[in-house]
Amino acid sequence: MKPTWQFGDVYGLDPELLSMVPRPVCAVLLLFPVTEKYEAFKQEEEERLKDQGQQVSPDVYFIKQTIGNACGTIGLIHAVGNNQKHMDFESNSPLKKFLEQTSKMTPEERAAFLEKDESIRVTHESSAQEGQTEAPSLDEKVNLHFIAFVNIGGELYELDGRKPFPVVHGKTTEDTFLEDAAKVCKVFMARDPEEVRFTVIALSKES
Repeated sequence: MKPTWQFGDVYGLDPELLSMVPRPVCAVLLLFPVTEKYEAFKQEEEERLKDQGQQVSPDVYFIKQTIGNACGTIGLIHAVGNNQKHMDFESNSPLKKFLEQTSKMTPEERAAFLEKDESIRVTHESSAQEGQTEAPSLDEKVNLHFIAFVNIGGELYELDGRKPFPVVHGKTTEDTFLEDAAKVCKVFMARDPEEVRFTVIALSKES
């Protein structure tokens, strides 16, 4: 992708630190620990939403996670896949090609397609080697997980490939999106107050 949009760290969720994040922001990634409390909540939330139902826009691009330790890549695909109108792709972009080829598929079909996509796998592995931290193997047990938040049609969506469907968190706007996503991140943190392993990253346009 062309570097018109960049991922950057969000150093805190209070208004002063959020004001330091370049705007506009089109996606937020949250890295959080998968604890027993979270897993219990996840199960309860899934059952509640299945009973109550929720309106999910057909414009939401959602992919299931079937590859171990690929939640970061799934989060990136969710962030970019739901903001294609903002992004500038290189002409030979494997990600652009993947999004085009999977646009009409179900979340499960997209996951199966990703498993076989060599260009994404090669890009993923080369990027993982560039980082400062050694990437875990696909089958290593990791209890940290990435999810994405995006704004689709004025609704704030949580996209987590481990969940059966997107989760709607209410209304948002392009101007308030970062603050609205930060409120949901705070709920994740409040669920596990003893935990400190939380990281928030914003996809912002370079000014």
